[in-house]
Amino acid sequence: MTRIVRFADDRETVRTGVADDAGAIRTFPGAPLVAELLRLPAEELRTLVEDTARGPAGFAERDVLPLPPLDGLMELWAAGVTYERSREARVEESAERSVYERIYDAERPELFYKAPPWRVVTDGEPIAVRDDSELNVPEPELALVVNRYGETVGYLVADDVSSRSIEGENPLYLPQAKIYAGSVAVSPGIVPAWEIEAPDALAIGMVVWRDGAPVFRGATSTAAFHRTPRGLVDHLWRSQPFPDGAVLSTGTGIVPALDFTLSAGDVVEITIDGVGTLRNPVRGRQSELDWLVEAIDHPLKRRAHRGE
Repeated sequence: MTRIVRFADDRETVRTGVADDAGAIRTFPGAPLVAELLRLPAEELRTLVEDTARGPAGFAERDVLPLPPLDGLMELWAAGVTYERSREARVEESAERSVYERIYDAERPELFYKAPPWRVVTDGEPIAVRDDSELNVPEPELALVVNRYGETVGYLVADDVSSRSIEGENPLYLPQAKIYAGSVAVSPGIVPAWEIEAPDALAIGMVVWRDGAPVFRGATSTAAFHRTPRGLVDHLWRSQPFPDGAVLSTGTGIVPALDFTLSAGDVVEITIDGVGTLRNPVRGRQSELDWLVEAIDHPLKRRAHRGE
């Protein structure tokens, strides 16, 4: 299986390419951004990826620094209350329960902005919980990679980290519960859509590790998805252009009970069959993600925060 990857070499040159299962990377001609790839129609992108995959290998994944596969004018958005379990959890935590009961069956989905490319972390990098939130959870989700034409061209594993106590106090606090430093991670390689035969039947699993032992396990499947991914994309594209495409995280079907909250030092591990695995340590203060600002111009700064 091939993956579209973005990475930095030892000179901090950022490149994009196609990685194979053996870890060999073949770079795209002309060193395009991921954003530039998403300016192509789906069929043109597929041809470019397949042609590039037949070329000579130029790098090995073990010798470079994988980066989150977002750049340019891409945006990361997310959907909420798209699984029955998500509706149950929102109703359970909220002081305004009817809001979540109504949105589950409404024609218009809940969609919200999550992060610009520079604030997204990837496998091995830390996520964070808000300093002012008492109840925080990871949310394992299948993310769609969508080109500028609204075509889904790939998939990622995503973690939409959420502050349940903040959103539960008042739904108008949703942006504060969802958008902050360390609130989202994605897997490092985009799996092309044409390599996933049944995106509506993918197993999703999550384990939260604490002091080397599992403290939470959960599982679901995209077969339990209450909406269609196509419908989510249509609504997102309905009122605004995305010149460099976007990543749309499709909501979670795994939500721990109210007696569970993430703690500093936890490790969240999410796996989606055919798409990949995402593993991130948890930080207890958002200031511990301040290094993301330096990493905008110096991507190798990310190395110091990996592998914990």
